[in-house]
Amino acid sequence: MTINRLPFSLVAVFALGSITLAGAEPTPETRKKPVTDEYQGVKVDDPYQWLEDDQNPDVKAWSDAQNQRTRAYLDKLPDRARIEKQLTEWYAKTSPSYSGLVSRPGILFALKFQPPKQQPMLITLASADDLKSEKMVLDPNALDPKGTTAIDWFVPSRDGKYVAISISKGGSEDGTLHIYEAATGKALPDTISHVQYPTAGGSAAWNADGTGIYYTRFPRKGEKPDADLTFYQQVYFHKLGTPDGEDSYSIGKDFPRIAEIKLEASRDGKYILATVANGDGGDFAHYLLGPDGNWKQLTQFADQIKAARLGRDDAIYMLSRADAPRGKILRMLLDKPELADATTIVAPSEAVIQFTEPTANALFVGDLLGGPSQIRRFDLHGKNGSVIAIPKISAITEMEALEDNSLLFRDVSYTEPAAWFHYVDPTKPPVKTALVNTSPVSFSDIEVSREFAISKDGTKVPLNIVRKKGTKKDGNNPTLLYGYGGYGISMSPTFEFTRRLWFDRGGVFVVANIRGGGEFGEEWHKAGNLTKKQNVFDDFAASAEYLVQQKWTRPEKLALLGGSNGGLLMGAMITQHPELMRAIVSAVGIYDMLRVELAPNGAFNVTEFGTVKDPDQFKALYAYSPYHHVVDGAKYPSILMMTGANDGRVAPYHSRKMVARLDEANKSGNPILLRTSSSAGHGIGTALSERIKQQADMYSFLFAQLGMALKKR
Repeated sequence: MTINRLPFSLVAVFALGSITLAGAEPTPETRKKPVTDEYQGVKVDDPYQWLEDDQNPDVKAWSDAQNQRTRAYLDKLPDRARIEKQLTEWYAKTSPSYSGLVSRPGILFALKFQPPKQQPMLITLASADDLKSEKMVLDPNALDPKGTTAIDWFVPSRDGKYVAISISKGGSEDGTLHIYEAATGKALPDTISHVQYPTAGGSAAWNADGTGIYYTRFPRKGEKPDADLTFYQQVYFHKLGTPDGEDSYSIGKDFPRIAEIKLEASRDGKYILATVANGDGGDFAHYLLGPDGNWKQLTQFADQIKAARLGRDDAIYMLSRADAPRGKILRMLLDKPELADATTIVAPSEAVIQFTEPTANALFVGDLLGGPSQIRRFDLHGKNGSVIAIPKISAITEMEALEDNSLLFRDVSYTEPAAWFHYVDPTKPPVKTALVNTSPVSFSDIEVSREFAISKDGTKVPLNIVRKKGTKKDGNNPTLLYGYGGYGISMSPTFEFTRRLWFDRGGVFVVANIRGGGEFGEEWHKAGNLTKKQNVFDDFAASAEYLVQQKWTRPEKLALLGGSNGGLLMGAMITQHPELMRAIVSAVGIYDMLRVELAPNGAFNVTEFGTVKDPDQFKALYAYSPYHHVVDGAKYPSILMMTGANDGRVAPYHSRKMVARLDEANKSGNPILLRTSSSAGHGIGTALSERIKQQADMYSFLFAQLGMALKKR
């Protein structure tokens, strides 16, 4: 099982170069066209609302001018070309990486990413230890030499004969479902459009005999107003070999407008489980399709069942946070699927239960311990519990049970690349499989420790501090602080070989486990969403202040990094604490909190951020909305904002408006740059070549701002 919800990934975002340059090229002229909106009786001026129209020729011209200005600045940096060349060489030397493993009888499906190819490919293996058995199912790089066609997700049939694949282009995540023969890679004529779109995503589940598939479907043109064509996700059934116009409706008409549906089939295909999220706020309902052909609602949003898995023993295993903010596991029998009759088999503990993987004789539970992971094994009644040995301060990102009831899991740390382990015998430790990533550079001289900052209200905030061994705490270390803080998403350990660039210039890299995430359970999440969002910003500011107080760095040597919801965090730091840092890189960020819900994807975020239609939530949103708190005459740090023209998750206009407002107000003379990628969206599905260019721009920008020179190892 893969952990599906992830924040925007700044692939290898931590490095910087040598000398400091003067300000950027002259700022393109930005016209002000004042508009006044009224919310809860409060009139709010918006001088740059005109920049929201992607199709307006004036907006395109303005964006092009900003890109030209940004390129003129970045391309002059002496490290820029050298960094891109170094990254390209390193990527070419990396081993293949494997993710998304799915087991079927006698076969493993996996996504294989092998630079310098631009996109991951779908392959099959006989086992995780038999690399010679690899067969190609679909190579999107062959479909599109430019590398802008990507696999969104895939689902094999129960016997592994067929595989359904959602494919999208240009980072749009607007997926079309295709069916392929697994053994030959031959495409069937069946195609179904608009099965996947951000943020509701998409999903599918095969019937028992592989003759048809249940799938998520967005409205077709004419079925709903144009403004609703990326909402009202429902489930349909497609019989192979028939036109999609003949597909039958299954469920979803009564779901919320912002429903996000994930489908799972039981091992025998007799049951289909639908997990329905009410937007992005973390509330879920569950529905079960049984052999009688009828759907039954199992849970409601208020029940606090956060996840459910179909077992191999005619039971459903549910992760509940009802009266258990760190989680407990319930077992519900399929022949009597009533929540009231479910029994608690894994009681709450200090560990935060993240996900489960049931087999025919055991239940594996993936936990979080404030950021790092652990795995526990129980029998199917929650007895005979034991902890499986995994590397320290590491993260489990995926678990997949094999047909023989053994377990494959993917583990990664800050200093070790990802590897798939095989756990077979409860009396023996897991063993590394052949699916092991290798790094083109060594991290043997890198160490990590966990320290704690104290937030404004006294909350302890964990910091994961990664640096070269022997780094002195003298206040002179260039330091990059990363945070996210939203949706209950936890910032667990990750390995990025490109951070070698950062460490080789004396840099310290820090990840803050701030509120809004899920590192300490639902209470940690709820303490940083809706009207409590300010806690997230306070936690991050306290993290920055701690690094200065402890002499890891000083403000002139501190840079901040975040993307997506983390971009909102960057916006808040810019406007609330501009004196704390020298530079900020913010990617695909949200900055105008009063209009975010008007964008197609913004409505899904209402359950996380709140709505201007609610008086208290409007008050909270307006109090921290970065766009509305830029102050004329203020001195802001150096800023690089990055966005994608095809971003369906966060409208690119947020970055345009924020840069326009900062350009108008800033009196520091520091550069404020906007980089818009025409071939990318939110980051998912971005071609490798474009990702490398983004990294080179970011690293060279930060190197210049912090005055970082290459040091001898």
